[in-house]
Amino acid sequence: VLEFLMMNGRTLQEAVLMMVPEAWQNDDNMSDEKKAFYEYYSNVMEPWDGPASIAFTDGRYIGAVLDRNGLRPSRFYLTHDDRVIMASEVGVVDVETDNVKTKGRLRPGKMFLVDFDKGELVDDEAIKAEFAAQNPYQDWLNDQQIHLSELHCDQEAHGFHPESLIHRLNAFGYSTETLQFMLLPLVSELRDPVGSMGNDSALACLSDHSRIIYDYFKQLFAQVTNPAIDSIREEVVMSLRCSIGPEGNLLSNKAENAHRLVIDHPILTNEETAALRHCNHRGWTSKTIDITYDISKGRKVSELLDDICQQGSQAIKDGHSLVILSDRNVGENRAAISTLLASSALHRYLIASHERTQVGIIVETGEAREVHHFCLLTGFGADAINPYLAFEALWQARRDGMIDIESDGAIIKAYRKGVGKGMLKVMAKMGISTLESYKGAQIFEAVGLAPEVMDKCFFETASRIKGVGFDVLQLEVEKRHHHAYQSNDLDNLGHYHWRSGGEKHMWEPQTIANLQLAARNNDKEAYWAFSKRSNEEGTRNCTLRGLMSFKQGNPISIDEVEDIKEIVKRFATGAMSFGSISAESHESLAIAMNRLGGKSNTGEGGEDSKRWTPDANGDSRRSAIKQVASGRFGVTIDYLNNADEIQIKVSQGAKPGEGGELPGTKVDEGIAKIRHSTPGVGLISPPPHHDIYSIEDLSQLIFDLKRSNPAARISVKLVAEVGVGTIAAGVTKAKSDHIVIAGHDGGTGASPLTSIKHAGLPWELGLAETHQTLVMNDLRSRVVIQTDGQLKTGRDVAIGVLLGAEEFGFSTAPLVTMGCIMMRKCHLNTCPVGIATQDKELRKKFTGKPEHVVNYLFMVAEELRLIMAELGFQTVNEMIGRVDMLEMDKAIDHWKQGSINLDALLTPANKPNEDTGTYQSILQDHQLELQLDNGLIEQSKTAIEGGESVQFDSIITNVDRAVGAMLSSHVVKTRGSNNLDEGSIHINFKGSAGQSLGAFLAQGIT
Repeated sequence: VLEFLMMNGRTLQEAVLMMVPEAWQNDDNMSDEKKAFYEYYSNVMEPWDGPASIAFTDGRYIGAVLDRNGLRPSRFYLTHDDRVIMASEVGVVDVETDNVKTKGRLRPGKMFLVDFDKGELVDDEAIKAEFAAQNPYQDWLNDQQIHLSELHCDQEAHGFHPESLIHRLNAFGYSTETLQFMLLPLVSELRDPVGSMGNDSALACLSDHSRIIYDYFKQLFAQVTNPAIDSIREEVVMSLRCSIGPEGNLLSNKAENAHRLVIDHPILTNEETAALRHCNHRGWTSKTIDITYDISKGRKVSELLDDICQQGSQAIKDGHSLVILSDRNVGENRAAISTLLASSALHRYLIASHERTQVGIIVETGEAREVHHFCLLTGFGADAINPYLAFEALWQARRDGMIDIESDGAIIKAYRKGVGKGMLKVMAKMGISTLESYKGAQIFEAVGLAPEVMDKCFFETASRIKGVGFDVLQLEVEKRHHHAYQSNDLDNLGHYHWRSGGEKHMWEPQTIANLQLAARNNDKEAYWAFSKRSNEEGTRNCTLRGLMSFKQGNPISIDEVEDIKEIVKRFATGAMSFGSISAESHESLAIAMNRLGGKSNTGEGGEDSKRWTPDANGDSRRSAIKQVASGRFGVTIDYLNNADEIQIKVSQGAKPGEGGELPGTKVDEGIAKIRHSTPGVGLISPPPHHDIYSIEDLSQLIFDLKRSNPAARISVKLVAEVGVGTIAAGVTKAKSDHIVIAGHDGGTGASPLTSIKHAGLPWELGLAETHQTLVMNDLRSRVVIQTDGQLKTGRDVAIGVLLGAEEFGFSTAPLVTMGCIMMRKCHLNTCPVGIATQDKELRKKFTGKPEHVVNYLFMVAEELRLIMAELGFQTVNEMIGRVDMLEMDKAIDHWKQGSINLDALLTPANKPNEDTGTYQSILQDHQLELQLDNGLIEQSKTAIEGGESVQFDSIITNVDRAVGAMLSSHVVKTRGSNNLDEGSIHINFKGSAGQSLGAFLAQGIT
């Protein structure tokens, strides 16, 4: 793109400024001239968001620019002998200190430029001031730009029709839950509603119910290779503002390029939509296309979409600036094509015909109402959305006394604010700052849609298991529609909470009762009842692994199968923090896993040091896995050295791309002390680790943590999404010993419902891709793979092994054994069984015991052993990755499931060599023996062992990384809680230190 712009007359600097602008929208300190320059160019090119530090040259100039977020390190030296050195860190080229004339770092959105002809460094402000003054950009904007406020708004367009409201709500898939859990909290709390306990309902492509097409898509997110960003802390760089409508010529500078419509929010009111519909302003007109159809005529959706595309193209030829896709004509005999299908198909068609830049696409819809829906519509090309039916539903709720908001106008204002916050958060998961960059980016994966749908509407978006086509999608719409006009009540479909006759859930009352009976009484008969119901009802109806069956093997005696005590060592409980759950439940899990020989996980809330000492009866409340998350709550050198495994939490299954969240009501004095925070103040971890913006940064943190506890295994937790295999390969090369692939349906103490329902992918997809990629690159033998996400039975574990995992995480099921009844109130601190609460009275109701968890996991292992015997496997290791023993279950006959194809999961990994390993058999070489700290430890012995003070000098270079971490580990492990006095070890370094100097430093070291 840069070369293209330069070949057409742009200068190097101008082209770079067009592509990578500063965050100008919310910058009150930026000059009006520079802001006008950026605003003008925003009409012809969306910003390249990064994260990126881009170096460029044309022979005369050489320079670099940092994107608006500034998440790539770029440091420079200018020397007295006229050398300019820029790199990601200092010390890449040796430079004598007295030869450095000036040094610094590139800042967000700023340009570093050297002019070889003049032999000088050009100032960033001078560059931008020069280009901002070349043309009267502000005058062009004033003359040409159109703002919504300029258009006449028809005040009669309120559009409230209560007499048909229930029928239309049912037709578009609303339920009582839509209001209770999504719309009402959205306007009352002004944010995306929060829920808990993860998503255990059926995937849309497996559901018995008619689901709207939005439910078939999962949001993608940034992990490791680039960072998610914090939409709250980074508000200054975030923007929903867009210019829409016909675009000007990218290659010329003229006033007409600014002749576009500016909208500050993608959600339009009914009045604004009416103004656009009747628009005849400065040459702008619009064409409304009806996307409803007469059911009785029997036309196919694919044909109807073709008609819509033809009408859209004709509207451009007729000179219209905007196309409005409307489903307002829905009625008893007219059903609506999904606006997502219609707008995406039109967007795709106009791109293919080179007409997309000549028109804006507005969606007037009764279907879209949630944050996820709006993200999908904009992500697949819509410019703005009018969710008129969501407005009507909320207006009716106000009249029914369900919300206390003074007027209909105030409801719309609150709704837009809540949706705006939610959309910014979804964009931020991918590290994107502006809606201009997000629009049309297609950052989703479909689960269960056929190639014909993807090619026509969602071209080049992943849909790995294929699935339902236009015929089933149309059947879903028409089933909903027929029911809608026969009912006068709003349905409760049970998507969020289990309901008899509603959506299938993996955890329903009988399943919970069977498991609790089995665990409490060590009742194997009850366990088999639980397993049968879970495998044949919940798992089969809700998950991809439910579509699989085992092939016939060569059975062996159960006596030949690996011992049960060895198998349970492969089990771990998931990362549930002390804070999200009570001390009693957290410690019970730790005791249980230590008795088993498995591992419990602290979660991201730290751990009380009292738990590191075994109890008098021999039990240990110490969690073997210590988690290091982005908030670093409770992470100290002592904490790290009381770990067998240190887990870097990059993502969490229930909310990938977001940080952990602990409401302030749960932060009592004890939790605050352990987390080093303030009682009563809510704790939200940032979405990224602020020391991990790239795979190189992750490698550095792995390096640091390995030095801070050389005996610990270093783990990285990822979440399943398309491309996770490539990320896992990078993580393995970064020297991780262990990788977790978490599924989208994992539990959580608190998470936005949008994330619980719509972010991340099933672990089956992520695990299969990861195993295949690592084997293909001969990396699988270096790393242990663990998977988690609604694992409940030995059958789940067996399929996980066959898909490539050797360890397994359980979270929800162990909580159920200890009394959890899935009330989904974890985030409210009102758990009625004393598990997910810090309320002292409620905690008295906790009746769980470590034995319950032990009993349950032994029964899971026994079920696994029976399956291994049936398939002919003696050990778990020989079973890993043997997908040739799995097949699609031919007995399943379902109106949606028949078109699903699991070849992507069931394809055996491609071994580059005959002896390529398929499970971890080689330990990573962390090169601990080369660490500078080895010498420091030797020189500090008298201080560590005898308490005497020592002081010495040492040479250091930038290849000496994490200096002090191994020394600190040695101090902690040698002295325990007996800390060194301040200044006991004093080291004077000379040189440029490498990354992480003094990381996790112990007390007494200077």
